[in-house]
Amino acid sequence: MVFSKTTCSHCTEVKNLFTSMGMLYFTLELDQLENGDQLQEVLSELTMGTTVPIVFVKQKQIGDYDNILKAKTNGKLEKLLEISGDAPTPDTYDFDLIVIGGGSGGLAAAKEAAKYDKKVLVLDYVTPTPLGTRWGLGGTCVNVGCIPKKLMHQTALLGQALQDSRKYGWKVDERVNHDWEVMTEEVQNYIGSLNWNYRVALLENRVKYENGFGVFVGPHRIKSTNKIGKEKFFTAERFLIATGERPRYLGIPGDKEYCITSDDLFSLPHCPGKTLVVGASYVALECAGFLAGLGLDVTVMVRSILLRNFDQQMANRIGEYMEEHGVKFLKQFVPTKIEQIEQGAPGKLKVTAESSDGCQITEEYNTVLLAIGRDPCTRKIGLDTVGVKINEKTGKIPVNDEEQTNVPYIYAIGDVLEGKLELTPVAIQAGRLLARRLYAGSTIKCDYDTVPTTVFTPLEYGACGLSEEKALLKYGEENIEVYHNYFWPLEWTVPARDNNRCYAKIICHIKDNERVLGFHVLGPNAGEMTQGFAAAMKCGITKEQLDSTIGIHPVCAEVFTSLSVTKRSGGNILQAGC
Repeated sequence: MVFSKTTCSHCTEVKNLFTSMGMLYFTLELDQLENGDQLQEVLSELTMGTTVPIVFVKQKQIGDYDNILKAKTNGKLEKLLEISGDAPTPDTYDFDLIVIGGGSGGLAAAKEAAKYDKKVLVLDYVTPTPLGTRWGLGGTCVNVGCIPKKLMHQTALLGQALQDSRKYGWKVDERVNHDWEVMTEEVQNYIGSLNWNYRVALLENRVKYENGFGVFVGPHRIKSTNKIGKEKFFTAERFLIATGERPRYLGIPGDKEYCITSDDLFSLPHCPGKTLVVGASYVALECAGFLAGLGLDVTVMVRSILLRNFDQQMANRIGEYMEEHGVKFLKQFVPTKIEQIEQGAPGKLKVTAESSDGCQITEEYNTVLLAIGRDPCTRKIGLDTVGVKINEKTGKIPVNDEEQTNVPYIYAIGDVLEGKLELTPVAIQAGRLLARRLYAGSTIKCDYDTVPTTVFTPLEYGACGLSEEKALLKYGEENIEVYHNYFWPLEWTVPARDNNRCYAKIICHIKDNERVLGFHVLGPNAGEMTQGFAAAMKCGITKEQLDSTIGIHPVCAEVFTSLSVTKRSGGNILQAGC
């Protein structure tokens, strides 16, 4: 127990000392109590001390600030704390590292640490969705994110390719049907193979795996509970939080009972039919896009703007393209109630929604997919027990540039981090580099800047670096030049579709030799284009260097070697041919 004052620097140092030692302690801030002065007088009489902090361990006073520092220096403090049973000693830890979360980042860190002969445990547990959906080892990306999303996006692209193929001479029936059950079965079979490969990889790397829900129960100590309620306890020198995020629900009548999320969609045993997608995130638009590409009736209900935190010009162009290709948008609306009209697979739901100006509407759908955001899985793993600070509003974990929390022996990576990109490759990179710093003497830290990403909407969007809005805000309009142009993929010319929809844009810093600050592209295989340009941007590529690069012809990416029209000039950017 630490009797303290919030204004006392010595009190803060003592609390930080206990935190750095991994000790669980309780604090009473005397200046925050109505009778704090009286309580301090009583403590002074009992302890013969006149200042705070006043510290007790196992009901025994160990002195003030000077006495605590002296006890720390001569080793008596550690001995006393060990006697008190507050924490295991380093020579009795079960593991060098316990990773909480079996997603891409956590597994990467675990396997990397094991390379250096460290004893590693991975705890992973999937809490079923309200509809009962669960999955295997590998986290969101493998099971309910990147992998199935990209495969179903590819399914929709193949449907478009079938339509285009007629212009290339293929005799394709006018009516081509899609079998949802076949698609989901094949996708899930592939995911199952990845789950198995992850288990094998852990065995090969001598990483212990427990299918249990991990909760901190004390300093350096964690409890794992499996699906039948059996508990195990483990200790470790260090811990890594890599628990990721789960989809958010609306908190309205009927949402958890009748709606699905991306956690359910990719293994849904029946075709979703007429679908309402709620949200404007990349998850919402990607899912709406491939569902529409399969020929389904799809509506997207949007509260405000599309793709917040992305370049808004690009986001709006994506929305326009999706509307042109059959996706309906209900803008400035939010659902207020979901009711079941008919049971079945998929059944029928009635959705009541309200606009920002108070207008109420109702509509019937077979499926309602919620994609309104995700929340980190941090509030139920005992972080408060060991003193790890989180953002109480968001649940995110603040860390330093070493991915270290405020508790020195606890680290965090991936989607749970505050202010960092929520991308699988970022988590993997951060996990590997962290393990190398901890166990191989490396000093290389994860670089969270200039990270490429792709949104797999029907018109794919690749981006790296700053959005136009952020560049203008950071450097000022007078210091930014934006070069842009439409382009028409050659493979789209024969079917004569979607001219002047694909778009390229780079954002340059005028006073820094026109260094490229932002790269943005809308078009087929946008991710494949973006990856290479990201490497160039890491090296500080300039507009002049782009111009001096000889393009490959005829490919979409060559447009970036010949951008000449600036937004400032207002010149024509329409494309007439390849």
